[in-house]
Amino acid sequence: MGKFHSASQSGPARPADDPAGSGDRSEGEKEETGQKPPASEDGGAHGDADVEMVASEGPSPPGGPSEEAAEPTKWKGAVIFLCFYGFMASIKPGEPFITPYLLSPEKNLTREQVTNEITPVLTYSYMAVLVPAFLLTDLLRYKPVLVIQGVSQVVIWIILLLCTSLLEMQFMEFFYGITMACRVAYSSYIFSLVSPALYQRVAGYSRSAVLLGVFTSSVLGQLLISFGEVSFYTLSAVSLGFVSFGLTLSVCLPWPKRSLFFNRARFREQKEAAALAAKSELDKMNPKEGAASSAAPSPCSASRWRDSVFVQMLLEVRNVARRPNLRLWSLWWVFNSTGYYLVLFYVHILWNKVYPATENKNVYNGGVEAASTLLSALTSFAAGYVKIRWDVWSELVIAVITALQAGLLLLMGTTDNIWVCYMAYVLFRGFYQFLVPIATFQIASSLTKELCALVFGINTFLGTILKSIINLIFSDRRGLALDVHSQFLVYFIYYTILTVVYFVCAAVVIVRHYRNQRRGGGGGDDLPAASTELRPVAAEAEPLSNGGGAKAQ
Repeated sequence: MGKFHSASQSGPARPADDPAGSGDRSEGEKEETGQKPPASEDGGAHGDADVEMVASEGPSPPGGPSEEAAEPTKWKGAVIFLCFYGFMASIKPGEPFITPYLLSPEKNLTREQVTNEITPVLTYSYMAVLVPAFLLTDLLRYKPVLVIQGVSQVVIWIILLLCTSLLEMQFMEFFYGITMACRVAYSSYIFSLVSPALYQRVAGYSRSAVLLGVFTSSVLGQLLISFGEVSFYTLSAVSLGFVSFGLTLSVCLPWPKRSLFFNRARFREQKEAAALAAKSELDKMNPKEGAASSAAPSPCSASRWRDSVFVQMLLEVRNVARRPNLRLWSLWWVFNSTGYYLVLFYVHILWNKVYPATENKNVYNGGVEAASTLLSALTSFAAGYVKIRWDVWSELVIAVITALQAGLLLLMGTTDNIWVCYMAYVLFRGFYQFLVPIATFQIASSLTKELCALVFGINTFLGTILKSIINLIFSDRRGLALDVHSQFLVYFIYYTILTVVYFVCAAVVIVRHYRNQRRGGGGGDDLPAASTELRPVAAEAEPLSNGGGAKAQ
């Protein structure tokens, strides 16, 4: 289970990004990238946005003077420290080599055990922990969840160093799932430190820190294996040292005063309490008015709950599903991220089967992960400069890229050349990361920050459920328990079905567009340029209310 760093993106390749998020581990992969702040979740595979994704827009600060304007040095220092934490927490040089380590004589596990009994635990764990992690991140204001993530990382490497049994390796995967689910805390934490005007800039800082950490980690691991000729055990010990330092940094992080959902209400209540205290002073000076006002009924708790931001946004999600563009990219996020992370989780097992290296120095997992991280960063950056009519061509672009990914999966599943397998994997990741910032922008540009976080969270959770179902049917020992080559053929078929669906949808949309043009019924070339390119969204949406909180497209 070669680990794929991040987003933050284990027996499987661990997404480290995805700030992802992430995992990236990544994502996730989050996730997150592009003109809008990432969500995680790759997961993050490296920087993949996966829930990456989830709270990437960050909270809207409470009313009143900006703390950032009053104390610029303080928030800059906090952002620098958080980015340093993100960089150090991403350095786990042993992560790309976990699968070779598990299959080495030191652990003495079979490929079937790693494929069908150990790796599937990661997906189940991630699914079980994702929703609680998302809610606790906001309720506890980020820092405790980052500490939990750090503790989980330390436990993972202690298990790898000291344990050898199948059950213990399954526990290792369980803690990897916790680590991936907690990536959302990092991707959203930074937005509690600054004013909205700085969100995009600090999102770039935090994401760059994670990507740099993932890249550095992969290169360092490969150098130690190829030139330092260190053992997998020693590499795991080095990784334990880095994650222990990352845990120490998480304990030292400042504790934010606000968050996205729950603590906004707390701030409002504090403000109301202060106003009530001031009013009571006035009542003492004018007892008659005080008696009249005290007779007014206070809103019941049930009404306050119905009017809460979180409940209103849950109601608002129904309206999001009715909008074709948001529905398309949300479905892409669910279905394509599912296939992407399944490939990340199992690709290191495939490499070991295609090329079972007899010497550690001939294992190049770290170098390949570094190359794929670099290409992913470049394609994500390039996506910001693509200028087309996304309302017309989105389905076609998705279909073409999905078809290319299907071809790469077929190549990976049938080739006996490890270098061809490496190259196909690097390209596969690059194609996915090209679409992540586009999807992020298309979804986030017409939603409020809070609703955007909720939509990304729901998309990620649905994708995780789908991953678990596919794992249970095809990978798990209780299902078909397919070998890794057969699984990659299943992924090829999965992507082929998606490709056909996307091409059919593209044909329908394009034919309808040109038919409307000929009839003069819309779809002309005079649409605003805002629909053709990725760019920051400056305007805030109107306050959320049932049916009216999303910005009009």
